[in-house]
Amino acid sequence: MAEKRRVFTAEFREGAVRIVTEPGKPVPEVAEDLGINETTLASWVSRAKRAGKATIEDRDALIVRLTSENAALKKENKGLGDGA
Repeated sequence: MAEKRRVFTAEFREGAVRIVTEPGKPVPEVAEDLGINETTLASWVSRAKRAGKATIEDRDALIVRLTSENAALKKENKGLGDGA
């Protein structure tokens, strides 16, 4: 019979990653302390690091896009007010 997979909340995953990244504890030690698979924790840490790097770049790109859209909408709205 297949083993039932454990489901971890986002808060648990974030907390586990924080324990590894902030104080710099090794993944195997944290995984053992929390009773989770070392590979699982390592993938969470890796994913969080990638997301952290991408977030800054994504945020900058989003700001540029939204600023451009905002300017276009202001221009469009100005045109609508002329005919009223």
